[in-house]
Amino acid sequence: MKSGSSRYGLVLFAVYLLFYGGFVALNAIAPESMEVTILLGLNVAVVYGFALIFGAVLLSAVYGFLCGDASRSRNVEGVRQ
Repeated sequence: MKSGSSRYGLVLFAVYLLFYGGFVALNAIAPESMEVTILLGLNVAVVYGFALIFGAVLLSAVYGFLCGDASRSRNVEGVRQ
C-alpha cells in the first residue's frame, strides 16, 4: 500500500506545512505579537515553537498508526499464505 502511505504522508505534511506557515507568517507580518505573554509567563514565540515540535511528533505518530495498520494486515496475510 505504498500509494496509501504516500497519500497519508502528503496530507500530514500539508497540515504541518500550514501550521509552520502560520508561524512564519506571524513572524513576518506582526513580529511584535510574538513577544506577547500568553501562558505561564511564556510568550507566543515559545508556546508556538513548542506546539510545532509536539505537533510534528503527534503527526508522525498518526502516520505510524495509519501506515502501521496496513503493514500489519499485509504481514498477517503473508504469514497465512
